[in-house]
Amino acid sequence: MSFKKEIKLLDGIMLVAGTMIGSGIFIVSADIARTLGSSGYLLLVWALSGLLTIMAALSYSELTGMFPKAGGQYIFLKEAYNPLISFLYGWTVFLVIQTGTIAAVAVAFAKFTGVFIPFFSPQHVIAHIGSLNISTQQLLAIAVIAFLTWLNTMGVKIGKWIQTVLGSTKILALLALIGIGFFVYHADVAIANFTNMWEAHKVVLNETGQIVRRDLLVGWPLIVAIGTSMVGSMFSMDAWNNITFAGEEVVNARRTIGLSMGIGTALVSLIYILLNCVYLTNLPLQGDPSGTDVFSKGIQFAINDRVAVAAAESMAGHIAVSLISLLIIVSTFSCLNGCILSGARVYYKMAEDKLFFNSMSKLNSNGVPAIALIVQAIWASLLCLSGTYGNLLDYVIFAVLIFYIFTIAGIFILRKKLPDAERPYKAFGYPIIPSLYILLIAFICIILLIYKPDYTWPGLFIVALGIPVYYILKRRR
Repeated sequence: MSFKKEIKLLDGIMLVAGTMIGSGIFIVSADIARTLGSSGYLLLVWALSGLLTIMAALSYSELTGMFPKAGGQYIFLKEAYNPLISFLYGWTVFLVIQTGTIAAVAVAFAKFTGVFIPFFSPQHVIAHIGSLNISTQQLLAIAVIAFLTWLNTMGVKIGKWIQTVLGSTKILALLALIGIGFFVYHADVAIANFTNMWEAHKVVLNETGQIVRRDLLVGWPLIVAIGTSMVGSMFSMDAWNNITFAGEEVVNARRTIGLSMGIGTALVSLIYILLNCVYLTNLPLQGDPSGTDVFSKGIQFAINDRVAVAAAESMAGHIAVSLISLLIIVSTFSCLNGCILSGARVYYKMAEDKLFFNSMSKLNSNGVPAIALIVQAIWASLLCLSGTYGNLLDYVIFAVLIFYIFTIAGIFILRKKLPDAERPYKAFGYPIIPSLYILLIAFICIILLIYKPDYTWPGLFIVALGIPVYYILKRRR
């Protein structure tokens, strides 16, 4: 049994864009607004994140053209470095990156489903296991992971069909929302938000969640605030590389994967910036946590950080709230499907290299790694019970950025190691663009290590923990 080539260019673009657009764009602008307190810097954070993602995608095109195989980035790292580095990536993908993203997005799916069905709520606790409380919201998150995993065991054709239909639907809906947002807006809000738009103030809250003060940010504190704010925006941009994991299922992979990543990342970056402009023309940036309506709460203190829901309410009332909540449910469902479909291909490749459970190296009768899909679902479900959306977000993005640096640095290594290898595409702007990307991402990682240590250092520890595991597995092999 072998993989079936089913993913064409449109499917690839929707796999990239549909997996990138999950729940982050609808939520994380609130945290960015609290950290920076400036419309100009809010847009700058999203623009920088989009630019960095596009730079990475254009650089990856060279690698996908050279190695259009299942496993994608896992293969790139193995070819550029050695099996240890690629194993550490696959290990981290399984423990944190892919499964953590799946868990975080599944929890967000359940959170927005609660808008329609209040039964699914973090306050509705139905079981206790020691100090762990299990809520109906968490159970729904686990249920949707299980359902999409089952669908994807039935073949890549079904998975890519779901992705293409739902991905294109949500992109069209987002473009419609953006169009409406520029016609139905509040002039006084827009004028206020775009006056003194480069004056940044960080909101400082007390233990009861009330504002103590707003600290003016200039110089190094401003740079730090931008760097830490990019955790949310970079998470919202992530998963653009997931199509590389399914390399052997892509039609004309050497061409299609690179084009899919380039078009998909550019499209999503544009949508994200325009959507934030809609927020800023319909909601005050600054707000009060004690506010009684969407205008007094502003972007900073939108209920449960649901900025998109608050903006929709300011535009067209409660009907719009229901519509945007439905859009977010579709968006997270599509994002989950893309992550579930692609992630299992990495574990399949690891198992094929005798670095994971042997049973995960088998394809079922539908040509998909069913056991790898099931194991992924089990671990992601356990992560759903382990923490909040914000915790998982912080945890995931640092590990992701570290391996993006390694992978793009691999382009330089492979240019020397395999100078005569076939390269249908070459990294755009080589060596300047890849070098600039590495420097900027390394700078962000240093800021996160210093100023967000609670989750970055444990993430780094998980990567390092894979070293003894690798040698144990290697000895057993």
